[in-house]
Amino acid sequence: MTDTTPVTTPMALDGICVIDASRVLAAPIAAQTLGDLGADVIKIERPGTGDDIRRWGPPFLKDSDGNDTTESAYYLGTNRNKRSITLDFTQAEGREILFRLLETADVFVENYKVGDLARHGLAYDQIRERFPRLVYASVTGFGQTGPYAPRPGYDLLAQAMGGIMSVTGDPTGQPTKVGVAIADMMTGMYTTSAILAALRHRDLTGRGQHIDAALLDTQVSWLMNQAMNYLVGGVVPGRLGNAHPNVAPYEVFASSDGFLILGCGADRQFHAFLKVAGRSELAEDPRFVSNSARLANIDALRAELAAIMSTRTTDEWVAALEAAKVPCGPVNTIDRVFADPQVQARGMAASIPGHAFNPEGVPTVAYPLKLSETPATYRRPPPILGQHTDEVLTGELGLDADAVAKLRDAKVI
Repeated sequence: MTDTTPVTTPMALDGICVIDASRVLAAPIAAQTLGDLGADVIKIERPGTGDDIRRWGPPFLKDSDGNDTTESAYYLGTNRNKRSITLDFTQAEGREILFRLLETADVFVENYKVGDLARHGLAYDQIRERFPRLVYASVTGFGQTGPYAPRPGYDLLAQAMGGIMSVTGDPTGQPTKVGVAIADMMTGMYTTSAILAALRHRDLTGRGQHIDAALLDTQVSWLMNQAMNYLVGGVVPGRLGNAHPNVAPYEVFASSDGFLILGCGADRQFHAFLKVAGRSELAEDPRFVSNSARLANIDALRAELAAIMSTRTTDEWVAALEAAKVPCGPVNTIDRVFADPQVQARGMAASIPGHAFNPEGVPTVAYPLKLSETPATYRRPPPILGQHTDEVLTGELGLDADAVAKLRDAKVI
Protein backbone atom coordinates (compact mmCIF):
# COMPACT_ATOMS: atom_id res chain seq x y z
CA MET A 1 0.00 0.00 0.00
CA THR A 2 1.10 3.55 -0.70
CA ASP A 3 2.24 5.57 2.31
CA THR A 4 -0.46 7.97 3.51
CA THR A 5 1.50 9.53 6.37
CA PRO A 6 0.73 13.27 6.63
CA VAL A 7 3.37 15.35 4.86
CA THR A 8 5.38 18.09 6.50
CA THR A 9 7.26 19.36 3.44
CA PRO A 10 5.57 21.71 0.96
CA MET A 11 3.63 20.10 -1.85
CA ALA A 12 3.61 21.30 -5.45
CA LEU A 13 0.21 23.01 -5.17
CA ASP A 14 0.36 24.18 -1.56
CA GLY A 15 -1.58 27.42 -1.25
CA ILE A 16 -3.78 26.77 -4.28
CA CYS A 17 -7.50 26.77 -3.49
CA VAL A 18 -9.90 24.99 -5.85
CA ILE A 19 -13.68 25.38 -5.77
CA ASP A 20 -15.07 22.20 -7.33
CA ALA A 21 -18.68 22.69 -8.43
CA SER A 22 -18.72 19.54 -10.55
CA ARG A 23 -20.35 16.14 -10.46
CA VAL A 24 -19.91 12.61 -11.77
CA LEU A 25 -16.53 11.92 -13.42
CA ALA A 26 -14.52 14.11 -15.83
CA ALA A 27 -14.30 17.38 -13.90
CA PRO A 28 -14.11 15.71 -10.45
CA ILE A 29 -11.07 13.78 -11.71
CA ALA A 30 -9.38 17.07 -12.58
CA ALA A 31 -10.13 18.52 -9.15
CA GLN A 32 -9.01 15.34 -7.37
CA THR A 33 -5.70 15.38 -9.25
CA LEU A 34 -5.08 18.95 -8.12
CA GLY A 35 -5.87 17.81 -4.60
CA ASP A 36 -3.43 14.90 -4.88
CA LEU A 37 -0.72 17.43 -5.71
CA GLY A 38 -1.46 19.58 -2.68
CA ALA A 39 -4.32 21.94 -3.54
CA ASP A 40 -7.09 22.61 -1.04
CA VAL A 41 -10.23 21.45 -2.89
CA ILE A 42 -13.67 22.49 -1.65
CA LYS A 43 -16.40 20.42 -3.29
CA ILE A 44 -19.78 22.16 -3.58
CA GLU A 45 -22.78 19.82 -3.57
CA ARG A 46 -26.53 20.20 -3.67
CA PRO A 47 -28.12 20.13 -0.21
CA GLY A 48 -29.84 16.84 0.49
CA THR A 49 -28.70 14.95 -2.60
CA GLY A 50 -25.13 15.84 -3.45
CA ASP A 51 -23.14 14.42 -6.33
CA ASP A 52 -25.23 11.98 -8.41
CA ILE A 53 -22.32 9.56 -8.50
CA ARG A 54 -22.67 8.88 -4.77
CA ARG A 55 -25.59 6.61 -5.69
CA TRP A 56 -23.87 4.78 -8.58
CA GLY A 57 -23.69 1.41 -6.90
CA PRO A 58 -23.41 -1.27 -5.75
CA PRO A 59 -20.79 -1.74 -4.54
CA PHE A 60 -20.91 0.74 -1.67
CA LEU A 61 -18.34 1.40 1.02
CA LYS A 62 -18.86 -0.77 4.09
CA ASP A 63 -18.88 0.79 7.55
CA SER A 64 -16.94 -0.62 10.48
CA ASP A 65 -19.73 -3.14 11.10
CA GLY A 66 -19.75 -4.39 7.51
CA ASN A 67 -22.95 -2.62 6.46
CA ASP A 68 -23.42 -0.69 3.21
CA THR A 69 -23.10 3.08 3.51
CA THR A 70 -24.28 5.79 1.13
CA GLU A 71 -20.85 6.11 -0.53
CA SER A 72 -20.50 4.26 -3.84
CA ALA A 73 -17.16 2.90 -5.00
CA TYR A 74 -17.55 5.08 -8.10
CA TYR A 75 -17.77 8.23 -5.95
CA LEU A 76 -14.83 7.17 -3.79
CA GLY A 77 -12.64 6.89 -6.89
CA THR A 78 -12.86 10.58 -7.85
CA ASN A 79 -13.25 12.59 -4.66
CA ARG A 80 -10.33 12.07 -2.28
CA ASN A 81 -8.40 15.08 -0.99
CA LYS A 82 -11.54 17.23 -0.99
CA ARG A 83 -13.76 18.91 1.56
CA SER A 84 -17.51 18.77 0.94
CA ILE A 85 -19.91 21.59 1.61
CA THR A 86 -23.59 21.72 0.69
CA LEU A 87 -24.65 24.96 -0.96
CA ASP A 88 -27.63 26.01 -3.06
CA PHE A 89 -26.19 28.82 -5.15
CA THR A 90 -29.46 29.25 -7.05
CA GLN A 91 -30.52 31.22 -3.98
CA ALA A 92 -29.12 34.72 -3.48
CA GLU A 93 -27.65 33.85 -0.08
CA GLY A 94 -25.95 30.78 -1.50
CA ARG A 95 -24.62 32.74 -4.45
CA GLU A 96 -23.08 35.31 -2.13
CA ILE A 97 -21.34 32.54 -0.17
CA LEU A 98 -19.91 31.18 -3.43
CA PHE A 99 -18.69 34.66 -4.38
CA ARG A 100 -16.97 34.99 -1.02
CA LEU A 101 -15.25 31.65 -1.54
CA LEU A 102 -14.12 32.72 -5.01
CA GLU A 103 -12.51 35.86 -3.60
CA THR A 104 -9.65 33.77 -2.22
CA ALA A 105 -9.82 30.88 -4.69
CA ASP A 106 -7.40 30.23 -7.53
CA VAL A 107 -9.45 27.76 -9.58
CA PHE A 108 -13.16 27.20 -10.21
CA VAL A 109 -14.16 23.90 -11.83
CA GLU A 110 -17.69 23.31 -13.13
CA ASN A 111 -19.43 20.95 -15.53
CA TYR A 112 -22.92 22.37 -15.89
CA LYS A 113 -24.63 22.42 -19.26
CA VAL A 114 -23.83 25.46 -21.37
CA GLY A 115 -25.97 28.38 -20.17
CA ASP A 116 -27.02 26.88 -16.82
CA LEU A 117 -24.66 28.97 -14.67
CA ALA A 118 -25.36 32.11 -16.72
CA ARG A 119 -28.93 32.06 -15.39
CA HIS A 120 -27.48 32.65 -11.94
CA GLY A 121 -24.84 35.20 -12.89
CA LEU A 122 -22.03 32.68 -12.57
CA ALA A 123 -20.77 32.30 -16.15
CA TYR A 124 -17.15 33.21 -16.77
CA ASP A 125 -17.93 36.41 -18.68
CA GLN A 126 -20.22 37.50 -15.84
CA ILE A 127 -17.64 37.17 -13.06
CA ARG A 128 -14.27 37.66 -14.78
CA GLU A 129 -13.99 41.34 -13.89
CA ARG A 130 -14.80 40.67 -10.24
CA PHE A 131 -12.27 37.80 -10.09
CA PRO A 132 -9.59 38.68 -12.66
CA ARG A 133 -7.03 36.16 -11.33
CA LEU A 134 -9.42 33.22 -11.30
CA VAL A 135 -8.77 30.20 -13.53
CA TYR A 136 -12.27 29.07 -14.54
CA ALA A 137 -12.53 25.55 -16.04
CA SER A 138 -15.73 24.45 -17.78
CA VAL A 139 -16.11 20.78 -18.68
CA THR A 140 -18.99 19.82 -21.00
CA GLY A 141 -19.86 17.19 -23.53
CA PHE A 142 -19.38 19.34 -26.64
CA GLY A 143 -17.77 22.59 -25.54
CA GLN A 144 -19.03 26.15 -25.24
CA THR A 145 -19.38 26.72 -29.00
CA GLY A 146 -20.66 24.89 -32.06
CA PRO A 147 -24.07 23.45 -32.98
CA TYR A 148 -23.92 20.72 -30.30
CA ALA A 149 -22.93 23.02 -27.42
CA PRO A 150 -26.34 22.93 -25.67
CA ARG A 151 -26.49 19.12 -25.63
CA PRO A 152 -25.71 17.11 -22.51
CA GLY A 153 -22.63 14.92 -22.85
CA TYR A 154 -21.84 11.42 -21.66
CA ASP A 155 -18.76 9.24 -21.95
CA LEU A 156 -20.49 6.59 -24.08
CA LEU A 157 -21.80 9.28 -26.42
CA ALA A 158 -18.33 10.81 -26.77
CA GLN A 159 -16.79 7.40 -27.45
CA ALA A 160 -19.39 6.75 -30.15
CA MET A 161 -19.33 10.16 -31.83
CA GLY A 162 -15.59 10.58 -31.36
CA GLY A 163 -14.74 7.49 -33.40
CA ILE A 164 -13.06 5.26 -30.86
CA MET A 165 -15.87 2.69 -30.97
CA SER A 166 -15.52 2.36 -34.74
CA VAL A 167 -12.00 1.01 -34.29
CA THR A 168 -12.67 -1.03 -31.12
CA GLY A 169 -14.09 -4.53 -31.01
CA ASP A 170 -14.25 -7.65 -33.11
CA PRO A 171 -14.59 -6.85 -36.84
CA THR A 172 -17.55 -9.26 -37.09
CA GLY A 173 -19.38 -7.85 -34.06
CA GLN A 174 -20.73 -4.56 -32.78
CA PRO A 175 -18.65 -1.43 -32.31
CA THR A 176 -17.42 -1.62 -28.71
CA LYS A 177 -16.78 0.97 -26.05
CA VAL A 178 -13.61 0.82 -24.00
CA GLY A 179 -14.18 -0.88 -20.65
CA VAL A 180 -13.51 2.26 -18.61
CA ALA A 181 -14.82 5.78 -19.19
CA ILE A 182 -11.84 6.98 -21.19
CA ALA A 183 -13.49 10.11 -22.63
CA ASP A 184 -14.36 11.28 -19.12
CA MET A 185 -11.01 10.30 -17.67
CA MET A 186 -8.88 11.83 -20.40
CA THR A 187 -10.93 15.02 -20.37
CA GLY A 188 -10.21 15.23 -16.66
CA MET A 189 -6.51 14.73 -17.30
CA TYR A 190 -6.36 17.30 -20.09
CA THR A 191 -8.30 19.74 -17.90
CA THR A 192 -5.78 19.27 -15.09
CA SER A 193 -2.85 20.09 -17.37
CA ALA A 194 -4.67 23.11 -18.79
CA ILE A 195 -5.40 24.39 -15.28
CA LEU A 196 -1.73 24.09 -14.35
CA ALA A 197 -0.74 25.94 -17.53
CA ALA A 198 -3.30 28.67 -16.78
CA LEU A 199 -2.00 29.02 -13.22
CA ARG A 200 1.53 29.46 -14.59
CA HIS A 201 0.24 32.14 -16.97
CA ARG A 202 -1.67 33.80 -14.13
CA ASP A 203 1.48 33.90 -12.00
CA LEU A 204 3.36 35.59 -14.86
CA THR A 205 0.68 38.06 -15.93
CA GLY A 206 -1.79 38.36 -13.06
CA ARG A 207 -4.63 37.31 -15.35
CA GLY A 208 -6.80 34.23 -15.07
CA GLN A 209 -8.60 32.71 -18.03
CA HIS A 210 -11.40 30.43 -19.15
CA ILE A 211 -10.70 26.79 -20.00
CA ASP A 212 -13.25 25.23 -22.36
CA ALA A 213 -12.90 21.42 -22.12
CA ALA A 214 -15.14 19.02 -24.06
CA LEU A 215 -15.49 15.24 -23.99
CA LEU A 216 -15.90 15.06 -27.78
CA ASP A 217 -12.81 17.18 -28.46
CA THR A 218 -10.77 15.04 -26.10
CA GLN A 219 -11.97 11.80 -27.64
CA VAL A 220 -11.15 13.04 -31.15
CA SER A 221 -7.65 14.02 -30.02
CA TRP A 222 -7.27 10.61 -28.41
CA LEU A 223 -7.72 8.82 -31.73
CA MET A 224 -3.98 9.41 -32.10
CA ASN A 225 -2.44 7.13 -34.75
CA GLN A 226 -5.82 6.05 -36.13
CA ALA A 227 -6.72 9.67 -36.84
CA MET A 228 -3.34 10.27 -38.44
CA ASN A 229 -3.67 7.13 -40.55
CA TYR A 230 -6.89 8.59 -41.95
CA LEU A 231 -5.63 12.17 -42.33
CA VAL A 232 -2.43 11.06 -44.06
CA GLY A 233 -3.60 7.96 -45.92
CA GLY A 234 -7.23 8.82 -46.63
CA VAL A 235 -8.43 5.33 -45.65
CA VAL A 236 -11.11 5.04 -42.95
CA PRO A 237 -9.82 2.64 -40.24
CA GLY A 238 -12.06 -0.20 -39.10
CA ARG A 239 -12.27 -2.63 -36.21
CA LEU A 240 -9.38 -5.06 -35.97
CA GLY A 241 -10.17 -6.79 -32.70
CA ASN A 242 -6.92 -6.82 -30.75
CA ALA A 243 -4.70 -6.41 -33.81
CA HIS A 244 -2.67 -3.29 -34.60
CA PRO A 245 -3.26 -1.37 -37.85
CA ASN A 246 0.44 -0.75 -38.47
CA VAL A 247 2.41 -3.51 -36.70
CA ALA A 248 2.29 -7.33 -36.86
CA PRO A 249 2.29 -9.39 -34.77
CA TYR A 250 0.81 -7.13 -32.13
CA GLU A 251 -2.27 -8.66 -30.50
CA VAL A 252 -3.70 -11.20 -28.05
CA PHE A 253 -3.14 -14.93 -28.41
CA ALA A 254 -4.55 -17.87 -26.49
CA SER A 255 -2.03 -19.95 -24.58
CA SER A 256 -2.81 -23.44 -23.26
CA ASP A 257 -4.29 -21.96 -20.07
CA GLY A 258 -5.23 -18.32 -20.75
CA PHE A 259 -4.26 -15.31 -22.85
CA LEU A 260 -1.20 -13.17 -23.43
CA ILE A 261 -0.15 -10.36 -25.69
CA LEU A 262 2.68 -10.57 -28.18
CA GLY A 263 4.00 -7.32 -29.64
CA CYS A 264 6.82 -7.32 -32.16
CA GLY A 265 7.47 -3.80 -33.35
CA ALA A 266 10.72 -4.74 -35.10
CA ASP A 267 11.93 -7.63 -37.24
CA ARG A 268 14.59 -8.53 -34.67
CA GLN A 269 11.88 -9.02 -32.04
CA PHE A 270 9.87 -11.22 -34.38
CA HIS A 271 12.96 -13.29 -35.16
CA ALA A 272 13.72 -13.63 -31.45
CA PHE A 273 10.17 -14.86 -30.86
CA LEU A 274 10.48 -17.45 -33.63
CA LYS A 275 13.73 -18.70 -32.11
CA VAL A 276 12.08 -19.16 -28.71
CA ALA A 277 9.16 -20.91 -30.41
CA GLY A 278 11.48 -23.23 -32.36
CA ARG A 279 10.15 -21.94 -35.69
CA SER A 280 13.04 -19.82 -37.02
CA GLU A 281 12.33 -21.00 -40.55
CA LEU A 282 9.28 -18.71 -40.65
CA ALA A 283 11.63 -15.72 -40.71
CA GLU A 284 12.52 -16.69 -44.30
CA ASP A 285 8.90 -17.15 -45.40
CA PRO A 286 8.19 -14.43 -48.00
CA ARG A 287 4.85 -13.75 -46.32
CA PHE A 288 6.55 -12.82 -43.04
CA VAL A 289 9.96 -11.36 -43.93
CA SER A 290 9.01 -7.78 -43.04
CA ASN A 291 6.41 -5.89 -41.09
CA SER A 292 4.71 -4.81 -44.32
CA ALA A 293 4.61 -8.42 -45.55
CA ARG A 294 3.21 -9.62 -42.23
CA LEU A 295 0.46 -6.99 -42.36
CA ALA A 296 -0.41 -8.00 -45.92
CA ASN A 297 -0.65 -11.63 -44.83
CA ILE A 298 -2.10 -11.08 -41.37
CA ASP A 299 -4.59 -13.96 -41.51
CA ALA A 300 -1.89 -16.48 -42.41
CA LEU A 301 0.42 -15.06 -39.74
CA ARG A 302 -2.31 -15.18 -37.12
CA ALA A 303 -3.07 -18.83 -37.93
CA GLU A 304 0.60 -19.83 -37.62
CA LEU A 305 1.06 -17.99 -34.34
CA ALA A 306 -2.21 -19.21 -32.84
CA ALA A 307 -1.05 -22.81 -33.30
CA ILE A 308 2.35 -22.02 -31.79
CA MET A 309 1.05 -20.09 -28.77
CA SER A 310 -1.42 -22.79 -27.78
CA THR A 311 1.44 -25.21 -27.02
CA ARG A 312 2.57 -23.56 -23.74
CA THR A 313 1.04 -21.90 -20.70
CA THR A 314 0.93 -18.14 -20.34
CA ASP A 315 3.55 -18.19 -17.58
CA GLU A 316 5.86 -20.38 -19.67
CA TRP A 317 5.63 -18.04 -22.65
CA VAL A 318 6.12 -14.91 -20.56
CA ALA A 319 9.22 -16.33 -18.85
CA ALA A 320 10.80 -17.47 -22.12
CA LEU A 321 9.95 -14.38 -24.14
CA GLU A 322 10.98 -11.91 -21.44
CA ALA A 323 14.36 -13.63 -21.31
CA ALA A 324 14.64 -13.13 -25.08
CA LYS A 325 13.56 -9.46 -24.76
CA VAL A 326 10.39 -9.99 -26.76
CA PRO A 327 7.51 -7.70 -25.66
CA CYS A 328 4.83 -9.86 -24.06
CA GLY A 329 2.64 -10.06 -21.00
CA PRO A 330 -0.37 -11.80 -19.50
CA VAL A 331 -3.91 -10.50 -19.91
CA ASN A 332 -4.62 -9.96 -16.22
CA THR A 333 -7.99 -9.85 -14.55
CA ILE A 334 -8.36 -6.94 -12.11
CA ASP A 335 -7.56 -9.11 -9.08
CA ARG A 336 -4.33 -10.25 -10.74
CA VAL A 337 -3.47 -6.64 -11.57
CA PHE A 338 -3.38 -5.68 -7.91
CA ALA A 339 -1.57 -8.90 -6.99
CA ASP A 340 1.13 -8.25 -9.59
CA PRO A 341 4.53 -7.63 -7.94
CA GLN A 342 5.32 -4.71 -10.24
CA VAL A 343 2.00 -2.99 -9.50
CA GLN A 344 2.58 -3.56 -5.79
CA ALA A 345 6.16 -2.30 -5.98
CA ARG A 346 4.91 0.87 -7.64
CA GLY A 347 2.37 1.47 -4.87
CA MET A 348 -0.67 1.62 -7.12
CA ALA A 349 -3.08 0.71 -4.32
CA ALA A 350 -3.48 2.88 -1.24
CA SER A 351 -5.69 3.09 1.83
CA ILE A 352 -6.79 6.44 3.24
CA PRO A 353 -7.66 6.33 6.96
CA GLY A 354 -10.12 8.54 8.78
CA HIS A 355 -13.32 8.18 6.73
CA ALA A 356 -16.42 9.21 8.67
CA PHE A 357 -18.07 5.83 8.00
CA ASN A 358 -14.98 3.64 8.11
CA PRO A 359 -12.11 5.19 10.08
CA GLU A 360 -9.82 2.21 9.46
CA GLY A 361 -9.33 3.08 5.82
CA VAL A 362 -10.87 3.56 2.39
CA PRO A 363 -9.13 1.88 -0.57
CA THR A 364 -8.06 4.02 -3.51
CA VAL A 365 -6.14 3.68 -6.76
CA ALA A 366 -3.00 5.77 -6.42
CA TYR A 367 -1.96 8.77 -8.48
CA PRO A 368 0.28 7.13 -11.09
CA LEU A 369 3.18 9.58 -11.47
CA LYS A 370 6.11 9.65 -9.08
CA LEU A 371 7.44 13.16 -8.34
CA SER A 372 10.83 13.10 -6.60
CA GLU A 373 10.37 16.29 -4.56
CA THR A 374 6.60 16.77 -4.33
CA PRO A 375 4.91 13.35 -4.55
CA ALA A 376 1.16 13.00 -4.48
CA THR A 377 -0.33 12.37 -1.05
CA TYR A 378 -3.69 11.17 0.23
CA ARG A 379 -4.51 13.50 3.08
CA ARG A 380 -8.28 13.28 3.11
CA PRO A 381 -10.62 10.37 2.36
CA PRO A 382 -13.56 11.16 0.08
CA PRO A 383 -15.92 13.25 2.23
CA ILE A 384 -19.48 12.39 3.13
CA LEU A 385 -22.10 14.86 1.93
CA GLY A 386 -21.66 18.25 3.59
CA GLN A 387 -19.04 16.96 5.99
CA HIS A 388 -17.11 20.23 6.00
CA THR A 389 -19.90 22.80 5.58
CA ASP A 390 -19.61 24.24 9.05
CA GLU A 391 -15.81 24.07 8.98
CA VAL A 392 -15.58 26.08 5.76
CA LEU A 393 -18.27 28.63 6.58
CA THR A 394 -16.92 29.36 10.04
CA GLY A 395 -13.22 28.92 9.28
CA GLU A 396 -12.80 30.39 5.82
CA LEU A 397 -15.68 32.87 5.81
CA GLY A 398 -15.88 33.71 9.51
CA LEU A 399 -19.62 33.06 9.93
CA ASP A 400 -20.82 32.39 13.46
CA ALA A 401 -22.97 29.45 14.55
CA ASP A 402 -26.21 31.47 14.42
CA ALA A 403 -25.57 32.56 10.83
CA VAL A 404 -24.83 28.98 9.79
CA ALA A 405 -28.00 27.77 11.51
CA LYS A 406 -30.11 30.35 9.67
CA LEU A 407 -28.64 29.28 6.34
CA ARG A 408 -29.44 25.68 7.15
CA ASP A 409 -33.01 26.54 8.14
CA ALA A 410 -33.44 28.36 4.82
CA LYS A 411 -32.07 25.28 2.97
CA VAL A 412 -29.23 27.35 1.50
CA ILE A 413 -26.82 24.77 2.91
